[in-house]
Amino acid sequence: MPLALLALAVSAFGIGTTEFVMMGLLPNVADDLGTSVPTAGHLVSAYAIGVVIGAPLLTALGSRVPRKKMLLLLMALFVVGNLASALAPGFGWLIGGRVLAGLPHGAFFGVGAVVAARLVREDRQARAVATMFLGLTVANILGVPAATLLGQHLGWRATFLVVTVIGLLAMVALARLVPYVPVDERQSLGREMRALGRPQVLLGLLTAVFGFAGVFAVYSYLASMTTEVMGFGQSSVTLVLALFGIGMTAGALAAGPLTDRALRPTLYGSLGALALVLVAFRFTIHVPWLALVTVVVLGAVGFMTTTPLQMLVMNKAKDAPTLASASNHSAFNLANAGGAWAGGAAVAAGWGWTSPTLVGAGLAVVGLAIAAVAGLLDRTRTAEGASRVVAGSAQAAEGHEPAVSGSSSPASGS
Repeated sequence: MPLALLALAVSAFGIGTTEFVMMGLLPNVADDLGTSVPTAGHLVSAYAIGVVIGAPLLTALGSRVPRKKMLLLLMALFVVGNLASALAPGFGWLIGGRVLAGLPHGAFFGVGAVVAARLVREDRQARAVATMFLGLTVANILGVPAATLLGQHLGWRATFLVVTVIGLLAMVALARLVPYVPVDERQSLGREMRALGRPQVLLGLLTAVFGFAGVFAVYSYLASMTTEVMGFGQSSVTLVLALFGIGMTAGALAAGPLTDRALRPTLYGSLGALALVLVAFRFTIHVPWLALVTVVVLGAVGFMTTTPLQMLVMNKAKDAPTLASASNHSAFNLANAGGAWAGGAAVAAGWGWTSPTLVGAGLAVVGLAIAAVAGLLDRTRTAEGASRVVAGSAQAAEGHEPAVSGSSSPASGS
């Protein structure tokens, strides 16, 4: 694998750390800024809003910018957003900093996925994209727990200062390791928008919204499940989150080669497995060691969906994939927000802390159904195209036969 993928993975590590670390720092931020923990929870939503807005907007604005330069500009905005968060004088300013830090998230992964795919042979493109995403998963094993501990001991501002430094290091790595990747001369905003509007691309994005929401319906409340249902103490929450991150990394490693070999079966299998594991978690959560094993498996099957979904929208928007690729991350963050809302609604309704598992399973099944419909439509369209080719070949052959017959008649008559 090219060293440029390492630069992309380091960048993904920084982005993943700042995205998820706020969940562990909410009490610290609330105490320091004189607000409640539920109100501080809006900081998580603020980042997601930045992703949803920034992914299509920044990708569109940078559609004619060379890919390497675009990556550097996006990472520079990431650095500014995290520095603004670290220096925020009040809660409102911190909200603004979180939105600013989230703006480049989707566009970076969208452009980065296209660059990663161009660095390798066609039969290894999914592995290249999965390698970039490894930075995101490793952030959940190392970055988030370490940054959370740092914030708890030195203050939450120190966490965002460290993330700012990671962003600067990522910029150095991108500048030194990523080669010049020109913009396709045929690429334009109109072309990207038309590619984004293709039915198969939209169905892929919809699959991401519902399928991945199943993961976040549970992940958003995993800390509470750890203490309220599994019976572990507050100090064990970091360990449980790290186990989830280990599963995510294993899933990302497996997803690359599997997607290269068979994209849609990998997508169907991961979504189906996600639904089954979520249902199983409803029962294994009451047995501590089984619950920990299930958390690892849940992280693995949940994150196995990301690479095939990313490659699906890129393939279906093949001649203009950047906007579709970036929009996929908007879909993932809508899944984040929607899954958290659905799981929280079940808890608020009095169904208990295990209810998000069944809500998540239902969302995963909806995602699988959408993916299956998209696959059926794709096969139908492919079959129709093949039929037209066969029919056209037959017509051409029939049209050629009279000419052959006519040319031989004079010879036979002479």
